[in-house]
Amino acid sequence: MFVKHSRLDRFMLALNAAFLTLAVLIVILPLIYVVIASFMDPSVLLSQGISFRISDWSTEGYKMILTNPAMLRGFANAVFYASAFAVLTVMVSVCAGYALSDDRMKGKGFFMTLFLFTMFFGGGLVPTYLLVKNLGLLDTVWAVIIPGAVNVWNIILSRTFFKGVPNELKEASNVDGASEMRIFFSIVLPLSKPIIFVLALYAFVGQWNSYFDAMIYLDNPNLHPLQLVLRSILIQNQVDPSMISDQLAAAEMKRLSEIIKYAAIVVSSLPLIIMYPFFQKYFEKGVMVGSIK
Repeated sequence: MFVKHSRLDRFMLALNAAFLTLAVLIVILPLIYVVIASFMDPSVLLSQGISFRISDWSTEGYKMILTNPAMLRGFANAVFYASAFAVLTVMVSVCAGYALSDDRMKGKGFFMTLFLFTMFFGGGLVPTYLLVKNLGLLDTVWAVIIPGAVNVWNIILSRTFFKGVPNELKEASNVDGASEMRIFFSIVLPLSKPIIFVLALYAFVGQWNSYFDAMIYLDNPNLHPLQLVLRSILIQNQVDPSMISDQLAAAEMKRLSEIIKYAAIVVSSLPLIIMYPFFQKYFEKGVMVGSIK
């Protein structure tokens, strides 16, 4: 159907298109720069900048990263931490959200107030560290996974979603003799794929990009995730050249830093880039349903 737009409408559409185009360029141009720079010869990159000549390209940075045992170990640790954290967060959020969405639950207002209170007030770093230490979780994988598994915002989002599930389905199941556990696992969960995938994506991305908890709680380098390994490598290579008497060593240090920096960004971002298209349809639907209902 053809829609005739007024002059003001055409102006606003053009302005909107220009704004969106500018926003896309602001986001995508740095990504393109990083990808191209990761394949550049570091000497050419430092002296000339970006070059599109094949002779100026090199895979030396990727070879250094992919043959580094610490990088490979950090990558495996990051996948485990992010996956385990996502599973635990989804389980806690979905179970708590479903219970709080049921009007028959006594004291749900108290629990919601308690949860909301923790969103605005926290004990801080030192009490949290002491708690993790007293629980015996220091220098274990659980120190990274457990402390942040209960996310109040995810609980609220899942609670809002479950409130949109028709009560008629639950009542019909009760008539057929189904228990609450059977209703939850056989009826409610199959309808909750959008919100489950949204929560899993939030948790996975958040944990994948996190390094602070691992830096605080983990001393064993074999347990360090990828982000912490990358941070360590970049800090080690970002040395002030004036502190090095041998200028050739200083130049080589700077060259190595350029090799690692861009290739590491691409390697660490690749899993999220690959994963997002498969979650996109659930992400859009889950966010809309959880926010509207």
